[in-house]
Amino acid sequence: MIDLNIQPPWNWPESHWQGLVDQARAGRAYRPAQWHEGKRCAVAFSFDCDHETNELNDGGKSIARMSWGQYGSRVGVPRILEILARNDVPATFFIPAVSGLLHKEEPRRIVSEGHEVGLHGWIHERNSVLSYETERELMLRSADTLEYLTGTRPVGIRTPSWDFSAHTLRIEQELDLRYDSSLMADEDCYELISYGQETGIVELPVEWIRDDVPYFLMHQPSGSRPHVPPSDVFEIFRSEFDAAYDAGAVFQLTMHPHVIAARSRIWILEELIRHAKAKGDCWFATHAEVAAFAKAHAA
Repeated sequence: MIDLNIQPPWNWPESHWQGLVDQARAGRAYRPAQWHEGKRCAVAFSFDCDHETNELNDGGKSIARMSWGQYGSRVGVPRILEILARNDVPATFFIPAVSGLLHKEEPRRIVSEGHEVGLHGWIHERNSVLSYETERELMLRSADTLEYLTGTRPVGIRTPSWDFSAHTLRIEQELDLRYDSSLMADEDCYELISYGQETGIVELPVEWIRDDVPYFLMHQPSGSRPHVPPSDVFEIFRSEFDAAYDAGAVFQLTMHPHVIAARSRIWILEELIRHAKAKGDCWFATHAEVAAFAKAHAA
């Protein structure tokens, strides 16, 4: 019997590589002919509130990095919420359960101001290194915790670091989640397919181009120090929005409070809102709202 664990990929039998590919695939596309109330484009802002779990997830103990995480809650989230309130724009906040427990008033305030809270792991763990039993228990524990904190049970998930295991989609089905926002097979919403079977779960896809981290995140231990001028990042995000608007599609954006909320960067969010509102026919909605509408009204 061939041990596939030590075989190079070019020696894998077709059944093996086909099985790997078939674990989670894009099925039918979900793009409505028009969006809610006849709007041309859907705008879905999201914020991953990793906070201190960015350090804790791999067993880290750096006080400096945990203080950086605290900035995300202490400064970033309030600053973001003020902008959203001022512009009457809803958004989705994906929160690791440990972040929620460290800052209990944060998820409560987010929901009280009309925004959505979604799952983002227990302590921002990496799903792909977990057993099915552990991943399922953590996802269930996270859903219970966020429901306890907010009074509302999450209906969607963004896996930590967009890390998707062989068990993730099965567990999402078992927890009766309605959507996922971790994968990248399209720019429009689509149904997730597992081994050729429909799951009923909508994917609202992400993309590194539409994420603030690759442009700004400095990681001292690795020596990675990217810094793209905020004006350049705004131009990239605006170009992504303009293309989505022209296509009558959805513009989804991923941001992190400890990254985007810096004084020199936070204007990007408000300027994007201003730019989209100037079009006159954009629907600003949570990820749950966009996913549900796309599925119900797909052309």
